[in-house]
Amino acid sequence: MTRLSRDDVVKAVDRADEVTIAQIIGTGATVEELAEAQAWLANDEPMMNDLRPLAQGRVRELVDILSELEEEDEEDGPAGHGSAAAIS
Repeated sequence: MTRLSRDDVVKAVDRADEVTIAQIIGTGATVEELAEAQAWLANDEPMMNDLRPLAQGRVRELVDILSELEEEDEEDGPAGHGSAAAIS
């Protein structure tokens, strides 16, 4: 399990800005932990129904960061303007 690189984050989090990318990498998380955090955001109820423990540690940090990104996207609306715009 290797730590996340910038390329890993850009591939996995398509609308992340440079600050968010740095925050994600700064957690010291792995690709697997990022995937788990994304799974929690997308499917928290089924994961809890499978009696999986709530996200903890680096996965929890990633869930918090990704949640903020989603909130910014919702505030920006469908046009995608603002700090969470896509990186080209």
